[in-house]
Amino acid sequence: MKILIAYDKNMSTSRVMDQALLRAKKMGAYVYLATTCEPDTKLLTIRKLETELEELGQEVFENNGVECETHVLIRGLDPGEDIVWYAREKKVDEIIIGIKKKSKVGKLVFGSTAQYIILEAHCPVLSVK
Repeated sequence: MKILIAYDKNMSTSRVMDQALLRAKKMGAYVYLATTCEPDTKLLTIRKLETELEELGQEVFENNGVECETHVLIRGLDPGEDIVWYAREKKVDEIIIGIKKKSKVGKLVFGSTAQYIILEAHCPVLSVK
């Protein structure tokens, strides 16, 4: 089994990672931890993101016996589209995303990236708030 975690520095990282680790261990899954960048992102920012992802992958997954690969995607696509394409390329079985928005009446509102991933992914998508 393969799980893709769509990492967003603005998401509730601990909840998403906790859920991903639980699922990966339970299913014996291989984990891909990926984020997206615009093509004009500065090299220093990309390197910082790569380091951040590698450290997170090591701390959360590798140190707990789960194989993890990290990637910063720079393809010029919208983030949701980029994640969906990457998921197809890697033939993942599940995508895990973080969500956090609520409307004033308390209903969950998905951002455009989360909505795109949920609607367009070829596999199940687990949203964690």
